[in-house]
Amino acid sequence: MTDTAQLSLSGKTSEYPVLSGSVGPDVVDIRKLYGATGAFTYDPGFTSTASCRSALTYIDGDEGVLLHRGYAIGDLAENSSFMEVAYLLLNGELPGAGELEAFETTITRHTMLHEQLATFYRGFRRDAHPMAIMCGVVGALSAFYHDSTDIHDPKQRMIASHRLIAKMPTIAAMAYKYSVGQPFLYPDNSLSYTGNFLRMTFGVPAEQYEVNPVVEKAMDRIFILHADHEQNASTSTVRLAGSSGANPFACIAAGIACLWGPAHGGANEAALNMLHEIGTPDRIPEFIARAKDKNDPFRLMGFGHRVYKNYDPRATVMQKTVREVFEALKVSDPVFETALKLEEIALNDDYFVEKKLFPNVDFYSGVILSAIGFPTSMFTALFALARTVGWVAQWNEMITDPDQKIGRPRQLYTGPTQRPYVAADKR
Repeated sequence: MTDTAQLSLSGKTSEYPVLSGSVGPDVVDIRKLYGATGAFTYDPGFTSTASCRSALTYIDGDEGVLLHRGYAIGDLAENSSFMEVAYLLLNGELPGAGELEAFETTITRHTMLHEQLATFYRGFRRDAHPMAIMCGVVGALSAFYHDSTDIHDPKQRMIASHRLIAKMPTIAAMAYKYSVGQPFLYPDNSLSYTGNFLRMTFGVPAEQYEVNPVVEKAMDRIFILHADHEQNASTSTVRLAGSSGANPFACIAAGIACLWGPAHGGANEAALNMLHEIGTPDRIPEFIARAKDKNDPFRLMGFGHRVYKNYDPRATVMQKTVREVFEALKVSDPVFETALKLEEIALNDDYFVEKKLFPNVDFYSGVILSAIGFPTSMFTALFALARTVGWVAQWNEMITDPDQKIGRPRQLYTGPTQRPYVAADKR
């Protein structure tokens, strides 16, 4: 027997079924609420509203759990590859050796961009933000790949999905190359997904680029850790755009635009800027005191999370990875020492413990990306590159969901009630 929830409003009681997922909170199905009561629910930010059914990603913020198709993010980051995780999110199961090889070959064959898109880049100013370029170029893909925009054709949907995953590293690398005035590099099919991206970003035609295996592994982990994160703002944007029947390239461009916001994709840049502002470990107590002062606008960036009320499981992997990168690249940076000391102090300070302000993935990712050589303007572009896998998987899931409808949130109207129009000469 299905549990029900009762709601009494204006002397009338109505019942609503309670739905249970495989794990996580139950959900009160209020689809018939307006018809039964004439009332809406009010939930700014949709923090207590399930907008869809999904079998992709599960988060338990209180326990610090992140699962992709049932697999813990720590296990995937430690043992898997980004391509394997991409296959998992798209298909529901980890691939066998033959399936993974076939998938990697498929993605590799789609990495090149239409040659006319190089001209498209030259329409941007040289100092354009990479995210502005990525929004434009990804949206323009639908003008070049007409053979994969029919969302009702499963084969076309899969081709579009593969194209987006494959071309995003090329698009991001070209955005970087354009900003520094260097020539674009074509993809190299002999390299891995991540190694190819590093070469297209940092290589030059004049000399052979050698992929550092430690850096390659670190970037692959970063991509895995950012691949999907349930119904966050950008993923919800992709689903909302997709609910109208928009083509997949337009939907992913919408996701990129949402991710660009500093409260979403720009958090790692803000965390790195904060560490630079602190400078050295001896100045940490001063900034800790400022963070506790309600009258001081300073806030510790990279601590706490909208969902996680415990240690971000991705941060654990990043802490290990940052050490490996710094050792491999022989980096001696006070910012890293400041980050470690700040984490140690915050984790043992009653103020932060009580408020559950634990380090999140952004706290370390900016430090790693900076050490590898990425400018801060590229941080969000790298996030978009990785999250494209999740966006594409979520979009595919939404398209095949029989309960899917065009997104149409309602509102609590607070404006004037109907009033008569008055001619201009009488106002």
